Amino acid sequence: MTVIDPDTRADWAADAEADIAEEAEEMPLSLRLSIADTLTLGNATCGFMAVYFTTTGILIPHLTGSQETGMARHSAATAVILMLLAAIFDLFDGLVARKLRSSPMGAELDNLSDLISFGLAPAYFVLVYGMVADDAHQKVSAVAAIVVLLAVVLRLARFSCVTLKDGMFQGMPSPFGALTVVSIVLLELPFIPTLLAIIGTAWLMVSRVEYPKPRGVLAVAMLSWIIGAMGLLAAWAFDAPGGQLLLQTGCALQVVLGAVIPLFATARRVNTFRDNRRESREARAAQLP
Repeated sequence: MTVIDPDTRADWAADAEADIAEEAEEMPLSLRLSIADTLTLGNATCGFMAVYFTTTGILIPHLTGSQETGMARHSAATAVILMLLAAIFDLFDGLVARKLRSSPMGAELDNLSDLISFGLAPAYFVLVYGMVADDAHQKVSAVAAIVVLLAVVLRLARFSCVTLKDGMFQGMPSPFGALTVVSIVLLELPFIPTLLAIIGTAWLMVSRVEYPKPRGVLAVAMLSWIIGAMGLLAAWAFDAPGGQLLLQTGCALQVVLGAVIPLFATARRVNTFRDNRRESREARAAQLP
């Protein structure tokens, strides 16, 4: 049996701790995760689990011929709630990053996580919808799912390259777009209107329509809406009285907001353009002798 002298063991432990501390100090800043980065990883985890519940609770029972509609309803609600949680993580990681700090990896982590939660997850939800809905066409739904995914990819890539004035987004933000796409599916409209609404939402994500960033009162309103949507989904999942009506009302409101906000933004942009032209004409007129 090997006997280790206590003093030698203490010296060895102290040297090991010193080496670890030295390595931590020498670790590049790009490899250190901040609190904001941890929230961003929570966003990615929620997106992956949304895909998991969509597969195990909706797609697999359909392929195996299971008639348990309650399980499919619970799984659909769970998947959407996870996307809503991902939106909360996405909202707070930006707030935390501004208040505290974010690592140099923060922007890249945010884009990759958004791609999973607001690109892959809703696109997969549309794909599964096309496989399980009675009046849907699987191949056409697959094309719509690809359109949603590519729209989010293009939007996130453009966000990394284009600099806009502070406080504005160009194109519908991907969390808002993902929730709008899922709301369209949950409304259970006929296939053609559902398909057109999904493609329209994808177009809005890559459009040049300006959307305000969720800060201050707007951030509180967005958080309240997400929490309310979670409550509606829970009521629907557990077959509460009026749950179906509440869910459809909430989804319809999300879709209406998705359509109305671009109209207001476009109207504001047109009015600003007209005001600038009028001021230019007045300035030229004032310079004439």
